[in-house]
Amino acid sequence: MSPVGAAFSFSCLRPGVWLLKPGIQKKSSLGFHTAARCAAKDYYEVLVLGGGSGGITMSARMKRKVGAGNVAVVEPSKTHYYQPLWTLVGAGAKQLSASARPTESVMPEGVEWIKSRVTALDPDKNCVRLENDVKISYKYLIIALGISLHYEKIKGLPEGFHHPKIGSNYSVHTVEKTWKALQDFKEGNAIFTFPNTPVKCAGAPQKIMYLSEAYWRKTGKRPKANIMFNTSLGVIFGVKKYADALLKIIEERNIAVNYKCNLIEVRADKQEAVFENLDKPGETEVHQVRKFQYEMLHVTPPMGPPDVLINSPVSDEIGWVDVNKETLQHKKYPNIFGIGDCTNLPTSRTAAAVAAQSGVLDKTISLVMKNQSPTKKYDGYTSCPLVTSYNKVILAEFDYNAQPLETFPIDQSKQRTSMYHMKADMMPFLYWNALLKGYWGGPAPIRKLMHLGLK
Repeated sequence: MSPVGAAFSFSCLRPGVWLLKPGIQKKSSLGFHTAARCAAKDYYEVLVLGGGSGGITMSARMKRKVGAGNVAVVEPSKTHYYQPLWTLVGAGAKQLSASARPTESVMPEGVEWIKSRVTALDPDKNCVRLENDVKISYKYLIIALGISLHYEKIKGLPEGFHHPKIGSNYSVHTVEKTWKALQDFKEGNAIFTFPNTPVKCAGAPQKIMYLSEAYWRKTGKRPKANIMFNTSLGVIFGVKKYADALLKIIEERNIAVNYKCNLIEVRADKQEAVFENLDKPGETEVHQVRKFQYEMLHVTPPMGPPDVLINSPVSDEIGWVDVNKETLQHKKYPNIFGIGDCTNLPTSRTAAAVAAQSGVLDKTISLVMKNQSPTKKYDGYTSCPLVTSYNKVILAEFDYNAQPLETFPIDQSKQRTSMYHMKADMMPFLYWNALLKGYWGGPAPIRKLMHLGLK
């Protein structure tokens, strides 16, 4: 999420709310049918699937449009996590407890929390099915189901996490093991991986690498550490401006980068990692003692769409929710919308992207509710605060075209202490108190003010 002053965080608060009349709904000019209103427990004007960043944010916004009693969120988890903080938890800079709050506490007051899991979507009948074959109907559906982690697609995992010297900042169950492995490191190879799939927060796999290097410098262990970043990609970062800055840091800190290198097996009992060479599919290399055996291993798991979306009518051929990249409205079903990691939007999956998308989606749904065509366009804005040490951050912000789309009138490719404090302190505050309450739609208004001030 892009850092900004708290004074601006409530700039998009709307006066008043939209109230939809109950009863039988007629077919709209947009061509979708709506079901007759049923009992409160099986029909909602707005149904939100998922209680993560996108789901809670949009439920708060929808509450102000149609009233709390007309909105429901389907979410099985009892705890809501601010996952961007896990980068710092894995490096010992923050406590895991600081990232967690009860789901009940972040659910907008009055909005129905359906504590269940979605098992099927039937968009032609405007309903979804939950566990125990419960059916819920809707007028408008917002899909915010996030992304699924697949440690099991790496041979030897997740059971390998029972062994020491291996961790992963992507799971609440393994993030503290990263910090333990970092502290216990003595000498040898420290390997950090990036999988051959889409991931959420694509900068996170190397953020922990920079933090680990900084920790070992501080504790005097750096000369005994051979640090490697084994990435399935062919570049260090997708935006050249920030990639150039990162490559300088990598060179200065004597970090080895192995491109097109994908983790396929972990032999935790032997402290060995097996990678495939993506330039030569099918061929593997087993890390020898000098190069492939690890003293510490940080795993970024393969990821993919939630199972319920695979082969779903609302998804593309891979399983991502198929939405218009500018309006976030479904390409086939105009009363369905998607936000966040579960969509096929061609941008990096981050909390910052969710913030920007929420503002656009709010405008899109408002117009659809009035039987008008959406006009507000999402430009693909996303942000990745690249943590390079315990007090420095490169703030990467960019659009669909992988072009910088920066908030501040400074060179954001430079490491800055101010940006670290924004990442570590300001952004969590903004997340809990503005984004999840539906008052923050990204940094676009701030960017305009900043740059107008330069003219």
